[in-house]
Amino acid sequence: MSVSEQYGQSPEPVEYPEFLLRLPGGGPRARGRLLREKGTNGSQKFTVLAGSPARPEVVPSFPERMPSSYRFREQLIAEGAIRESDTWSGWLETARDIECNSPSAAAEILVGRSANGWTEWKTADGHPLSDFLNHAGWGPNRAWLVRGSNVTGIDLVQRMWLPEQRVSLAATRLRQDVAQGVSKDRLRSFVEEDYESAVTYNQKLELVEELHAFLSRMKPGDTVCTISRGQLYVGEVAGAMEQIVSDGGRSNLRRPVEWQARGYPYDELPEELQQKLSVQHDIVDLTVVKALLDGLGLSDAELATEAEAAADGDASAEIEVITQRRRELELPEPGKELADDLLVHDVDWLRELRDLLWDERQLVLYGPPGTGKTFLALRLAEFLGGGPEQVKLVQFHPSYAYEDFFEGFRPREDPDTREVAFRLTAGPLRELADLASREGNRHIPHFLIIDELNRANLAKVFGELYFLLEYRNRSVRLTYSGDDFALPPNLFVIGTMNTADRSIALVDAAMRRRFAFVELSPRTEPTSGLLRRWLAAQGLDPEPADLLDALNARIDDPDFRIGPSYLMKKGVYREGGLGRTWRTKILPLLEEHHYGEGVDIQARYGLESLRRAIDPEYVV
Repeated sequence: MSVSEQYGQSPEPVEYPEFLLRLPGGGPRARGRLLREKGTNGSQKFTVLAGSPARPEVVPSFPERMPSSYRFREQLIAEGAIRESDTWSGWLETARDIECNSPSAAAEILVGRSANGWTEWKTADGHPLSDFLNHAGWGPNRAWLVRGSNVTGIDLVQRMWLPEQRVSLAATRLRQDVAQGVSKDRLRSFVEEDYESAVTYNQKLELVEELHAFLSRMKPGDTVCTISRGQLYVGEVAGAMEQIVSDGGRSNLRRPVEWQARGYPYDELPEELQQKLSVQHDIVDLTVVKALLDGLGLSDAELATEAEAAADGDASAEIEVITQRRRELELPEPGKELADDLLVHDVDWLRELRDLLWDERQLVLYGPPGTGKTFLALRLAEFLGGGPEQVKLVQFHPSYAYEDFFEGFRPREDPDTREVAFRLTAGPLRELADLASREGNRHIPHFLIIDELNRANLAKVFGELYFLLEYRNRSVRLTYSGDDFALPPNLFVIGTMNTADRSIALVDAAMRRRFAFVELSPRTEPTSGLLRRWLAAQGLDPEPADLLDALNARIDDPDFRIGPSYLMKKGVYREGGLGRTWRTKILPLLEEHHYGEGVDIQARYGLESLRRAIDPEYVV
C-alpha cells in the first residue's frame, strides 16, 4: 500500500486534463496544462498553450503586488511571445507555449492582475484545478497566519520565507515521512511518542493542532500571511508540503508560497484584522477575515475585476465582493428629527454623543435619578444601530458577576434525561458579541446598554474584558472556554450611573479611563429645560416646570437634585396627580437625603411652599 493510500488519499491522475481560464469581462478562454515538474519554490509548473488570449492592459496594483509575474509578462511581450491577436479583436495572444512556475503565475501573465490559479483554471465542465491535486484540504480556500519572525531566535521570514518563496513550520522531533493529509488522531499518537517528556501536555495539544493545520488543512490556493518588522506579508500557498532535515529543526515542514512583493504596515491594518492577528499561536485560521486580507492594496475597481473573474464573467459578483471587503462601519449622524423626538435642546449635543461613541466605543451617562439616562441610552442606541434588534440591555446589581455577564458554568437540565449538569453558558455580552461578529453583520452597529453600571463590583464582572475595552485591536484567552476573543469593532457600550448612589465614587480609575462620561444634570441642558419642552409639546400648563426649578434651587447638593422624569407621566396630570407624585415620589427622596439633620421637609420642599416662592400672590 502506498503512503497516499494509507492516509486515505487518491493517487493523482496519470495525465492532467486541459484547463481553461476565462478572461475578464466575459472575454475568451485561455488554455493550459498542469505539469508534474516543479518550479523553483516547489510549486507544480503550468504551461499556457499557444493561441491563448491575454488581456491587453494590467491593473494598477499588479506591478507592485506581483512584480515577478509583471516583469515576466513584459519580457514575453517584448520577445513577441505575447502579441496582438489576429483571432480576438482588442486582445493579445500567446504565440507559443509558455512555461510558468505555477498555475497562479500562468493566470497572472494573462489577466494582468494577481490571480488564484488553483481555482481560476477550470476544466471544460467547471472543475477547478485544485480538485486534481493530491491534498487533504477540501472546500473553499482558507486563510492562515503562520508566525516565523522568531523561530528559536531567528527571523525566518526575512532569512528564508520571502527570498525563497516558502513558508515553514518547526517540527524538531517529528518522525520522517509523515504524509500530507495525515489524520489528527494519528498525529496525536506521533506527537505523544516522538516528543514524550520534551514538552508539556498543553504544548502537545497545541502542537497537534498546528501540525494538522499545516499538513492536512492547508492547501494550494489558500491565502497565507505572516508578520515581520512591523509589516504584514501576504501570499498564496502554491503547492504541497515537503518534509526535510533543516538546520536546528527550524523549518522541517515546508510549503511553497508566492508572496506579494510589498508588506502592509501593521498599524494601518483594519481593526478587525489586527484582532485576529493578535492571537498568540504559531498557526491561526484567519478565514473569517480572508476578504480583508485578499483586498489589501486593491482599489474597488480591481476588486470588481477579481470578483467578476472568480465568478466566471458574472458581473453581478462585483457588488457582493466590494460589500464584503469595503463596506465600513458607520454611525448615522443625528438630525433635527431625532432632537425633536427626544426633546433635546440642540442637535449638536446629540452629535457630540455620537462622536464620543465613535471615538471611545464606550460611554457613560451619569446624573441624579429621574434625568432620563436609560431612556436616552436606549433611544440613541436604537437610532444609531438601526433598530431595537441591535440593542441589548442588562442591569447590574451587587451580586452580578463575570459568569452572569460574559460566560460561565451554570446548571442546565438535560431535556431527555432530566438530569441537571453544569454547562458553559454565554452571557449577554458574549451573545451580543457573537451576533455582531457574524458575517453580514460586521458593518452594523450593535449596542449593549448597562443600566446602573456602578452597582456591581466592576473588576469582578469584567475580568479580562477590562483589557479589551481599552485595546479593541487585540484579543485575549478567555477564562472558561479558553477561546481567543476580541470585542467586535461594531459593538458599542453605553452605561448609566445614578449619582445619588454614592457607589459612583468607587468606580476605579481603570474604568474611568475606558469610558467617556457625559453628565445629565437638572442644572444644565438638555435636562434643565426638558420638562418645560415636554409640557409645551403636550399642551399642558408650565407650572410643574416652574415648581421643579424652584425645588432644585433649594437643594444644595447637585447629585440629589430631582430630574424631570418624575413629572413626565400621564398620571401626574390627572386630578390630584401632581400632589400625589410630590408626596409619594419626590419628598421621600429628600427625607432620605436630609435624614438626621432635623430639616422640615414639608416646609422647605412642599408644594405650597414652592408655589408661594414662585408666585408671591399665591393663596391656598
